[in-house]
Amino acid sequence: MIRYFFRRLGYGLIVLVLVTVFVFVAMTFIPSDAVDLMLADTGATQEQADRMRAELGLDEPVHEQLAGFFGGVLQGDFGRSFYTNEPVMDLFLARIPVTLQLGGLALAIGTIIGVGLGILAATRRGTKTDNAIRGVAVAGLSVPNYVVGLLLLSALGVWFAWSPPFVYAGPTEDFASWLQQMALPAIALGTSAVAGTTRMARSSLLENLGSQFIRTVRAKGASERLVLFKHALRNSVIAVLTLLGVNLGTILGGTVILEQMFSLPGTGQLIYESVLDRDYPVVIACTIFYAGLFVFTMIIIDLLYALIDPRIRAARESGQ
Repeated sequence: MIRYFFRRLGYGLIVLVLVTVFVFVAMTFIPSDAVDLMLADTGATQEQADRMRAELGLDEPVHEQLAGFFGGVLQGDFGRSFYTNEPVMDLFLARIPVTLQLGGLALAIGTIIGVGLGILAATRRGTKTDNAIRGVAVAGLSVPNYVVGLLLLSALGVWFAWSPPFVYAGPTEDFASWLQQMALPAIALGTSAVAGTTRMARSSLLENLGSQFIRTVRAKGASERLVLFKHALRNSVIAVLTLLGVNLGTILGGTVILEQMFSLPGTGQLIYESVLDRDYPVVIACTIFYAGLFVFTMIIIDLLYALIDPRIRAARESGQ
């Protein structure tokens, strides 16, 4: 298992490098750069613009800029913001707690509610309850999370004349205010995760409930509760874990718009502002974090497979 872990870690590092190269090159194809935006309407001459590009290193070929960036990363230096001249890592570390709080809440909502609805639908297969849950799940997968956020804001504002606070306060500063501000974006982000997890949990449970080993357990006189929670649900966890990584990617992508929409000072809002400002170092650093978190989560999920299912563990150990 140790060799398997390091092999997957190596693959993950390759993915991070490829993602970084892709984003770095894609940013250079944007028609204007940070210098154009900073000097707009200032009356600066072309000579002044060229001098500023040289100071920022934007006059170098793309491959040289990329090599310089990777050289800095290997030394723990992700560069400085073009606008504030602050170290990118300082900007990132100041914002990341908010995104982790929001993403963690959304993932918890998606997993807990999704598994609960999946169990309810599977145990009431073919009933109105099952049909209603499946309909809601399809709707949840069809509506983008930012649309859900807008609908929640509009509904609460029109019907109850209430809106969440738009000045961020941490959970240790004012827990009630923090919870009010996090609730709506977390629900909006978790909607698609709830829908996907519900469908996956339902289908996996139905498959396991109809399998031969469940018939054997029932024949031995086990109660339906024991059959469901000890045998069928345990064997369905792997399918839900597989979806956990996909849900994480969807949630991380959704933070870019929803943090801006709900005035949450997280890395999603930082990426949004940096893309508009063509602040390449900040965009690249945040992209590496998002990709790295996704890759690391998938590795952890792979390891959990082996802990849950001895057959998978045996197959991987034999494959070493």
